[in-house]
Amino acid sequence: MTPERRASVSAGVLFIAGTATSLASSAVEHPVLTGTGYLTRITENTGRVSTGGLLELLAAGASAGIAVALYPVLRARSESLALGAVVFRALEAVMYAVGAVLTLSLLTVARYYEQASGPGRGALQQIGDALTGVRDAAILAGVFAYVLGALMYYCLLYRTRLLPRWLTGWGIAAEAPMLAACFAALFGHSPVTSFTLLIVPIAVQEMVLAVWLLAKGFAPRPATAGLTVTPGRG
Repeated sequence: MTPERRASVSAGVLFIAGTATSLASSAVEHPVLTGTGYLTRITENTGRVSTGGLLELLAAGASAGIAVALYPVLRARSESLALGAVVFRALEAVMYAVGAVLTLSLLTVARYYEQASGPGRGALQQIGDALTGVRDAAILAGVFAYVLGALMYYCLLYRTRLLPRWLTGWGIAAEAPMLAACFAALFGHSPVTSFTLLIVPIAVQEMVLAVWLLAKGFAPRPATAGLTVTPGRG
């Protein structure tokens, strides 16, 4: 197996893992962590919240892994864009990890909330609200970083034709509604995960991309790549 084939297989597996864990964590956590009375719901669904936190950590690892897996292939075409993709997707991973830690921290706050009474409950509710707000902000920052990093390698893949242009062009186009979801969440003070319809296009595209990377990999380099052709003298 060539290095480029190993990179495509690794990236394909990580794309599936990253998309699956992100969507699964949102599906698991969203009904519990949104709306009023969420601290009480957390105590009633500790296993669910713990699972959501674990899935967020797995999504963080997959996010960084995708850019690292693609880096050796993309570096040969544009080192600056390849490095930028790694930086932004690493930042995405850090923000997701912060979100996961805050999600798991809410378990402790919820437990104390159920044991408290009177003014103590009000103070714990404020702590819970603050942690939830920071968690949503961290995840939103992670998604912004994801969009920037993904656009870098999609543009490079489109330009170099390492993958079919219909596939990478789809990726570039699908980042537009994802970015719209980020701004809607930012100015609407809502979790970015609540804008499901805007997230679906890139989620589907990444699944198709993953299958392509696993089944076919990158387009082979031209036989003359890296050679200097000197015109003959007549």
